[in-house]
Amino acid sequence: MQREIRRLAAIIAADIAGYSRLIGQDEEGTLRALRAHRNEFIDPLIAEHAGRIANTAGDSLLLEFSSAVDAVRYAIAFQNGMAERNADVGEDRRIVFRVGINVGDVVAEGNDLLGDAVNIAGRLQEIGEAGDITLSDDAYRQIRTRLDASFEERGAQKLKNIAETVEVWTWRPTRQRAPSPTADEPQPVPDKPSIAVLPFNNMSGDPEQEYLCDGITEDIITALSRLRWFLVIARNSTFVYKGRSVDVTQVGRELGVRYVLEGSIRKSGDRVRIAAQLVDTNSGTHLWAQNFDRELADIFELQDDIAQNVAAAIEPKLVAAEGARSQSRSSQDLSAWDMVTRAMTHYGRMTTSETETAIKLLRSTVEKYPNYGPAHSLLAFAILVSGHVGWTQESDEYSYAADLALRAVQLDNEDPWAHLALGYVAFTRRLTDEAILEYTRALELNPNFATAYGYMGWTYAFDGQSDEAIRNFALALRISPHDPLKAFFCSGTGVAHYFACRYEEAVEWGRKAIRERPEFSAARRILCASLAQAGLTGEANEELAALRKFQPDLSIAWMEKHVPYTARAMPHFIEGMRKAGME
Repeated sequence: MQREIRRLAAIIAADIAGYSRLIGQDEEGTLRALRAHRNEFIDPLIAEHAGRIANTAGDSLLLEFSSAVDAVRYAIAFQNGMAERNADVGEDRRIVFRVGINVGDVVAEGNDLLGDAVNIAGRLQEIGEAGDITLSDDAYRQIRTRLDASFEERGAQKLKNIAETVEVWTWRPTRQRAPSPTADEPQPVPDKPSIAVLPFNNMSGDPEQEYLCDGITEDIITALSRLRWFLVIARNSTFVYKGRSVDVTQVGRELGVRYVLEGSIRKSGDRVRIAAQLVDTNSGTHLWAQNFDRELADIFELQDDIAQNVAAAIEPKLVAAEGARSQSRSSQDLSAWDMVTRAMTHYGRMTTSETETAIKLLRSTVEKYPNYGPAHSLLAFAILVSGHVGWTQESDEYSYAADLALRAVQLDNEDPWAHLALGYVAFTRRLTDEAILEYTRALELNPNFATAYGYMGWTYAFDGQSDEAIRNFALALRISPHDPLKAFFCSGTGVAHYFACRYEEAVEWGRKAIRERPEFSAARRILCASLAQAGLTGEANEELAALRKFQPDLSIAWMEKHVPYTARAMPHFIEGMRKAGME
């Protein structure tokens, strides 16, 4: 029996985004352009980076490299080079690739390569967007300290026909990208003052102090958000820059802000020093800088001081008129704040295991500090979102979350998270007007609360009120373009277009949501219905088969009971699902 030839390799799988569309509109021109790209640029670049072509099939390439470093260097040069070659090409004719990279054991069969490592690389490119490079964690570990490139952590992803989840990282180009209906493109700078607070750096040399940096950063964001004249980018989007060396001018373009606040924290014993500086993103000029030395027990006073000084540097007249409001918390709350901050650091990563850790910590906080409102509101919201995503299925958890939200409001009626949780409870019970009232109250308390705008959008969408839904989702994505809940906002936008009978737009947004979170069954449901209503029955059937892998016992009866469309919206949704083949 012939022994298999195995070796360790770095694998690149690449294919052209929208290839069928390109061929359909101009087959001869597309093939001619692809040959030119291959001969003049792609193939010579492969040789330059010591790689080889293992296989090609139409619009796809399978490449082998001896190291992950060589593979990623090639991929970045490849994507940047293709962007340059596309610069003078019309958007509808650009050839733009998605790239997936994995490292693992492969089986050689002639020039071709087989095995799980190859399959995973192929699935990684499928979940990327046009122009992206998507890495497995195995590949990322090989290059993270060796290449000067920034990667966004996307957490554990369920890949099609791959048994185990894969931790995923994404590189996105800064040059021109193919058009996409997303919030990833440069954002316009609004007329009113706008600011992004970047995660403060931990200078203590103690990894355990990361939670302190995260908590203080979030407190400053919250304090600034209470000034209605500011657009303040949400925590979930600024925290994608955590641990990265960033160019503030690039951050300004990506988030659409005039100013960036950055800083560092050094803890020594019971004292903490915070260095903060405000930077103009257009010029890179430092407008203001200051050090703050405090006892750790004065942490809430400290964050108010920083917020007030930053606001004063941006627009003194605004602060004179109102000023930053205090968090209204005392140093006695520090231990509870400590526990909640640790929990939210885990929760912000939006994976099953990290969310379980966050919920466990929040449960402990509620038990230990039964009168600390933020612990109750955040635990309620975490439980509700986990149920929505499908991480928890127990129906009694919803009742518990409702009780927590009510208790949170009783403890602190000024907590926007408490009203967000109450709104979500009403949404799951199909009480549209009640949910809108609670979300509105949350936004009155924090006008820059992206999550509240997002769930306001969901509530309008599930009641068939498309225009209001789209407006709120757009606001959520503007305030927090890199939010871990981005798939929710995109999927909800698809729902809104569906009920407006704009099925092609609904399909587009549903696919965007699935690229963000392939396991998000709500996005797959609206994609099935949208494809069917658009007359794409074959694709709808295929998507329904994929959906059943995530939700095997899905049925019309289950959806009528558990998916909270209101009575006037549900029939139209069920109609689409029946056309897709659901019974």
